Amino acid sequence: QVQLVESGGGLVQPGGSLRVSCAASGSIIRVDTMAWYRQAPGKQREWVVQINSDGIANYDDSVKGRFTISRVNANNTVNLQMNNLKPEDTAIYYCNANVWERRGRRNYWGQGTQVTVSS
Repeated sequence: QVQLVESGGGLVQPGGSLRVSCAASGSIIRVDTMAWYRQAPGKQREWVVQINSDGIANYDDSVKGRFTISRVNANNTVNLQMNNLKPEDTAIYYCNANVWERRGRRNYWGQGTQVTVSS
């Protein structure tokens, strides 16, 4: 089994910055694509950004130019640097990853970390 643990959420003023992180641990052979989703109150969970094992990233238009995703720690950890934050970025941010284990390829979700953008 594999766990994804997010960290780094908090309260920030509009225009400010935060960095959230996600670390994968467990019986891992290789972590492939990792992604961030977010869910605001009363809304569906939405995809934000993803990065594959070669470091190629794709961003939703709503965050492109403001957010930057990167991978560290032998590709098992992903960071999301969030700059110029807006109130509409307020949400619970969830980590997602495609992981190769002995039993095959599996998809996992983290528990989420709260990001609040408010003056």
